[in-house]
Amino acid sequence: MGWTDERVELLKKLWQDGLSASQIAKQLGGVTRNAVIGKVHRLGLSGRATPSKPARTVFKAPRPARPVTAAPSAPRRIAEPVMHAQPTPVRYVEEAPGMATVLTLGAHMCKWPIGDPALESFTFCGRRSGEGPYCHEHSQVAYQPPSAKKKSSASELARSLRRYI
Repeated sequence: MGWTDERVELLKKLWQDGLSASQIAKQLGGVTRNAVIGKVHRLGLSGRATPSKPARTVFKAPRPARPVTAAPSAPRRIAEPVMHAQPTPVRYVEEAPGMATVLTLGAHMCKWPIGDPALESFTFCGRRSGEGPYCHEHSQVAYQPPSAKKKSSASELARSLRRYI
């Protein structure tokens, strides 16, 4: 359907009344929301009686700063040393709260997250980091050595090829 003079006048009136492009497209019929937006742009319509955005946002008071605690002395999550070719399971130990928050975390501090990010008690390790983003202990947990690939024998290769024949 084309843009007749009556439809353009109705578009201008509905636009000034504050209706959205989708609502105007439904009332006019035969045009899409994008067609309405394009026509409004070509006509140079800008001023609207009421904005289509929410009336006002709710103000949330900022949280008070968390106190910085001393260096944690509780046991940390440490990977057991590799003694054989099989991957070693990682021990999970309860971590004490770290000493850095998002606001106090510096460039050379360990960025190992401790706790649930959704809770207020969430912190980072905060100890001095090595070359990467984590301290020595957390680097050992984060960067595990690659496991040795299993060499396939001739019988395993023949068995896998039988699946495709």
